[in-house]
Amino acid sequence: QVQLVESGGGLVQPGGSLRLSCAASGFTFSSYFMSWVRQAPGKGPEWVSAINTGGGSTRYADSVKGRFTISRDNAKNIMYLQMNSLKPEDTALYYCARAREKGFSNALIDYDYWGQGTQVTVSS
Repeated sequence: QVQLVESGGGLVQPGGSLRLSCAASGFTFSSYFMSWVRQAPGKGPEWVSAINTGGGSTRYADSVKGRFTISRDNAKNIMYLQMNSLKPEDTALYYCARAREKGFSNALIDYDYWGQGTQVTVSS
């Protein structure tokens, strides 16, 4: 069965960095667009970033552009999110999600499988 398992979250000071990982199994990882989505306390989910099947094309929400970098290793079935210059407003539960179809989308309905999430807290 499809499984997505996030890791790498934690507590970090403002201005710090974290790298999140999403380990995929149960499907042909290299055939799917993937995304990171986050949900802050008391708020709805927010699409953060997406990557195409080969990893050569990416998209970012304006709120993270220039600070976050999405990547993937299809040989290892892992997707990453490098987060730099973190801000308190980046505090959220971060999920990885598999796209239903090829193509970039920031609409959450376009994702069919989600991980359990990893918590990122940015605080001094």
